[in-house]
Amino acid sequence: MTLIQLEYLLAVDTYRHFATAAEHCFITQPTLSMQLQKLEDELGVLLFDRSRVPVRPTEIGKEIIAQARVVVSESKKIQDIVQGQKQELSGELRIGVIPTLAPYLIPLFITSFLDKHPNVRVVVQELLTDQITEKLKHEQLDVGLLVTPLDDKSIKELPLFYESFVTYINPKHPLAKHASIKPEQLDMDELWVLNEGHCFRSQVLNICNRSSSGGSEQTNNLDYRSGSLETLKRIVETQHGLTLLPELSVLEMPENKRQLVHPFHEPQPLREVSMVVHRSFLKKKLIEALQQEIIASLPHSIRNRKKEQVVPVK
Repeated sequence: MTLIQLEYLLAVDTYRHFATAAEHCFITQPTLSMQLQKLEDELGVLLFDRSRVPVRPTEIGKEIIAQARVVVSESKKIQDIVQGQKQELSGELRIGVIPTLAPYLIPLFITSFLDKHPNVRVVVQELLTDQITEKLKHEQLDVGLLVTPLDDKSIKELPLFYESFVTYINPKHPLAKHASIKPEQLDMDELWVLNEGHCFRSQVLNICNRSSSGGSEQTNNLDYRSGSLETLKRIVETQHGLTLLPELSVLEMPENKRQLVHPFHEPQPLREVSMVVHRSFLKKKLIEALQQEIIASLPHSIRNRKKEQVVPVK
């Protein structure tokens, strides 16, 4: 039994397809299949049911895969220890970030982070919260940037900052004359929200005291289902109604569009933005450097905000 064989085992479990697993391991499918066959012969058990599509681990295979994850993770800590002794950070840092955060937060810190750590290769993926946590558990990501708190004991949360929600209102809407808005003033029939699956949608509905199944994206003759805050902004600007946005998304708006931004009455609803890692996470120095760079890049008003009225994610 070798670590390489265990890594191939985990790859097949992750992708549930031998060819895809081989591609991600940068080997041919026959090589991967041969190594797994050797592992099964040595253990005397069948690890995968190959008659099913996609392939599925057998019952004994599930137990062995769980232990293999522990073994592979522990072995990687040796590299982490060596990396921690070096003065200059290097290696690959895989970051997952939710779509309602990525276009506003990533540009704030990524250039300065790469300038300070030229030997680090950063790979960023925009993913939904559930996808990020799943990839962290399967060690396909090193760190996630998303909204917390999460009810997941396998994930460690490192809060970064607290960002307020704001309303974005068409100038012809009756609420546009108000300097600030109360949640009870919002009419769900006039509120544009993201598709289901986005944590931001859930928080918006929580602010409005509605269930996740509530809310309507249909106003008058237009029914638009969007996964982009930028699209919702344009709908409000060119059509009607209003939407809710995170604070970072409006900081650099031109003045003519900032007039559509209306804050909530105090205490303002906030979302907690955190770095999340697996409980047994690796690359600690890299992740600490990333955490410091993100916090340093934030506007002063956000960086020093205290935790107050955090809106639940679910």
